[in-house]
Amino acid sequence: MNQFETLKEEEAEEKRNVTDSESVNNNNNNRRKTVTPAPGEHPLQYNYTFWYSRRTPSRPANTQSYEQNIRQIGTVASVEQFWKFYSHLVRPGDLTGHSDFHLFKEGIKPMWEDEANKNGGKWIIRLRKGLASRFWENIILAMLGEQFMVGEEVCGVVVSIRFQEDILSIWNKTASDQVTTSRIRDTLRRVLNLPPNTIMEYKTHNDSLKDNSSFRNTKIAV
Repeated sequence: MNQFETLKEEEAEEKRNVTDSESVNNNNNNRRKTVTPAPGEHPLQYNYTFWYSRRTPSRPANTQSYEQNIRQIGTVASVEQFWKFYSHLVRPGDLTGHSDFHLFKEGIKPMWEDEANKNGGKWIIRLRKGLASRFWENIILAMLGEQFMVGEEVCGVVVSIRFQEDILSIWNKTASDQVTTSRIRDTLRRVLNLPPNTIMEYKTHNDSLKDNSSFRNTKIAV
């Protein structure tokens, strides 16, 4: 049992003493607040911020409408803070409609245009319905546990709930760095225990800006 799993069991016992996620959401919405680990807590290498977005699929997305629809819901700085917060979040598999959860390093918005993202891209894995919650937890634990071993290259991860499928993606800073993007891809295969023939896709944020799409016109990697 690793550090995250051990502390998860300890934090489960304290659930009744923690405010629910809606209270946390209201306190953190629309403002950036730097948090620090409490004495005795296990600090993360980076602070991370949870975001949530939802939009009506029939409405065309643009930068302004997307920024209005995305909501900051909380920042964590330690393993203990993560489990307290995460244990009260709705699981991706229970979301409906066109919804996304994002977990990004503090200070980075989950937007293509953000300074940390604009020269980057993302790996995309399409999931059949019913797998999103487990894969989402696995990928965020891998990111918080620094399993990708690429320094500051990983910006964040996203789980996107759609009507026909769910989509997992991990964003990195430098799309042109093939060594780093390949390492991220290979680590994804390992931490998610993907079959060898799993189709993975990559798309630069610059291409997303050109076609105003997150998941169309991607490059396929097997």
